[in-house]
Amino acid sequence: MHKHMGSQCAGRRSAHNRNLAASALRCTGGLNCQNEPMTVVDEPSKNDTEQLPVGWVRTTLGNVGVVSSGGTPPAADESNFGGAIPWITPADLTGYKEKFITGGRRNLSEQGYKASSATIVDTGSVLFSSRAPIGYVALARNPISTNQGFKNLTPYSGISSDYLYHYLKSAKQLAQSYASGTTFLELSGAKFASLPLPLPPLPEQRRIVTKIEELFSKLDAGVAELKRTQVLLKRYRQSLLHAAVTGQLSRTWRETQTGELEDAGELLARILDERRAKWKASGKKGKYVEPKGPDVSGLPELPQGWVWTNLGQTFEVGVGATPSRAQSHFWGGNIPWVSSGEVAFCNIKKTRETITEAGYAASSTKLHPIGTVLIGMIGEGKTRGQVAILNIEACNNQNSAAIRVSETPILPEYIYYFLTSQYEESRRAASGGNQLALNKSRVEVMKYPLPPLSEQAQIVTEVERRLSILDNMQATVSAELRRAESTRQSILHRAFSGQLVPQDSSDEPASILLERIKAEKVAAGTAAIRGQGKRGRKPKGAANQETLLASGAEN
Repeated sequence: MHKHMGSQCAGRRSAHNRNLAASALRCTGGLNCQNEPMTVVDEPSKNDTEQLPVGWVRTTLGNVGVVSSGGTPPAADESNFGGAIPWITPADLTGYKEKFITGGRRNLSEQGYKASSATIVDTGSVLFSSRAPIGYVALARNPISTNQGFKNLTPYSGISSDYLYHYLKSAKQLAQSYASGTTFLELSGAKFASLPLPLPPLPEQRRIVTKIEELFSKLDAGVAELKRTQVLLKRYRQSLLHAAVTGQLSRTWRETQTGELEDAGELLARILDERRAKWKASGKKGKYVEPKGPDVSGLPELPQGWVWTNLGQTFEVGVGATPSRAQSHFWGGNIPWVSSGEVAFCNIKKTRETITEAGYAASSTKLHPIGTVLIGMIGEGKTRGQVAILNIEACNNQNSAAIRVSETPILPEYIYYFLTSQYEESRRAASGGNQLALNKSRVEVMKYPLPPLSEQAQIVTEVERRLSILDNMQATVSAELRRAESTRQSILHRAFSGQLVPQDSSDEPASILLERIKAEKVAAGTAAIRGQGKRGRKPKGAANQETLLASGAEN
């Protein structure tokens, strides 16, 4: 039975395959530039008492910038939106990969701005999503406002917004641990301000940012190459299966066969004779209806000895059923029962659920033999069109069709590979209103090219040989991607523990920087401590605060 489907695609990795993904990163600005091995260090420490370098201090976010939040005007009034004030929500950062952001899907109007608690923060401010979800980070490319799902930090003079950006990118789990809530976790302004921050001198902040971005640039190049490799491997897999079921893969083998091969037409005739004899032996009454073959007009020409047929002509196709869930004694027996979610390009050796003899008798599901091929019929996600092979006798539910291939001489693996190659076409063959679906009739009329039996065996052998190599290559790429993410976290840990760049004894200590910020806050007055306020409605002391913020953050 086929060994290289779904989760069963494990195998011994050759030295060539282990080095494949790494070579994609070598000397291309990737992870292994100049053929140096990638260094992976320990996970970031959670110990706040960890020793910091001389010149660093432990402080909190609230001590290095003005913390503010945002707001949303009444959504029912469309005139609150569509103006000139950039405004973002956490949804605008979903999947967002850039460091800087200029705005979101919608802007606020002046009316909407005044009708909400939104505030405009300066260029260079750090935007941190504080709920649904916690942890998205971006820097304001220009003055911008946010909804209430953010806690924003406008750094004081002497604090690098880029440094804070990278720190908060690494502090997602830490921020989540400070959050509270029942329906969903939310990080309050006070909790955000209290988040710990290891702070180096300003020149070192800049050196750290430069080094992080240099290393991340190389890392990103390597990851991009790995992802391109993943795409190529996926394409190759599809090309391999297409070649297999059109005869291209076995062409050389076919040309070298000197003995007489059984024509697939003869194999098909034998299968039809056996189906007819089986029906007569069953004692069923009435006239036997010959399974109808496909209309071959317009179909591609096949290799010599191949014929076109369809699933309903060569196999019995059945749809399963689900015993009543209200009857607990129908469940938990010794009869394996396959749900459509388990039909996922794999061998099925065990099912999540089983039914009892009573459940089996009370439903229309049937027990199918080993070698039956299942195809998912319903599902807007990936389920519809996915296939699997039974390695055990099992029943199935009504959302998948059972193709009893093993009751014929045809190899189940060949049909599995054909249906896998036709995944997208099978999905397009579905119909329905609210939910697209296949049905038994649509499965039965699915056409496929039937090769001679000995050629089927050759095709399956060659496909499995190549898939084994392909699976190992994919596993290598996946491992390299995981290693890249581990390296990324290691870089951040080293950065914020003072291990990424050397210290310079001539740098002004961060403690002196904080003392100066503290003195300026006192001089600026209460308004500066609380933030900028809304533009156009600046609180008393806002002018001093603007001086304190030094026209935005240091970079």
